[in-house]
Amino acid sequence: MDLFRAPRVWTRVSGNQAPRLEIVGGAAPEGDPALPPDPGLACLDIAMRRADRLFQIVQLLRRDRSTTGTRLARELGVSLRTLYRDITDLQRSGVPIEGERGVGYRLPRHFDLPPMMFTVDEAEALSMGLRMAAAWADPKLSAAAGGALRKLESGFSESLKRAMQHSAMIAPDFHVPEALRAPLGDLRQAIRERRRLSLTYLDLEERESRRVVRPLGLTFWGETWTLAAWCETRGAFRTFRVDRMKEWSLTELFPHEPGRELEDYLRQARDS
Repeated sequence: MDLFRAPRVWTRVSGNQAPRLEIVGGAAPEGDPALPPDPGLACLDIAMRRADRLFQIVQLLRRDRSTTGTRLARELGVSLRTLYRDITDLQRSGVPIEGERGVGYRLPRHFDLPPMMFTVDEAEALSMGLRMAAAWADPKLSAAAGGALRKLESGFSESLKRAMQHSAMIAPDFHVPEALRAPLGDLRQAIRERRRLSLTYLDLEERESRRVVRPLGLTFWGETWTLAAWCETRGAFRTFRVDRMKEWSLTELFPHEPGRELEDYLRQARDS
């Protein structure tokens, strides 16, 4: 399959497996596989995880109205110190959390999060995109899409909720082949962590080959996924249909190298 002659719409997929980082900044231990090699991606991921945690704190306080810091920290999987810092930041931002360390916290009964303001078309677009991700992605990303959809719908205004009840946009998943989804979780991880892939691949003529590749990006074409990669076996960019990967494993990290990055792949695609 020649992706260079296919429609050129690309999305770089990122998974939700969080790198084990607690502090932004400073030099990472050289060769530590737990640390993502791209500091920019690490900072972005940490910021997104913290924003999600702040949202969860408010949701937990809305659920229980009164609870302790220890219980909140346990449910969120963070230290008490982190929980206290988050509570302070929420209070400074205007969330009326009452209480103090060692005593407990509560939200006034009148407090609620303001509804998210979307038009019906915007809400349907977001909902449809998440439903498609849930249907066509790997199990982990599918579950994340379902969770994101529930959060989104819980924040709709009452009028929007009523309008969305009549939305008939569906993304079924019963027809999606398992072979299409099976490698996606590992491929997302390999792209995110910049790890080489060793794989067995069948071409359109059913010829089998072994490849070592640098995975760069995933593209969804409506009925199939493809992987863009620098193929170390062939010494050139290649595109692999995900459903034709028979065996695969993540191996060692690969470095940033001019001429072998996703941007170079896209440039070659545009110029071909």
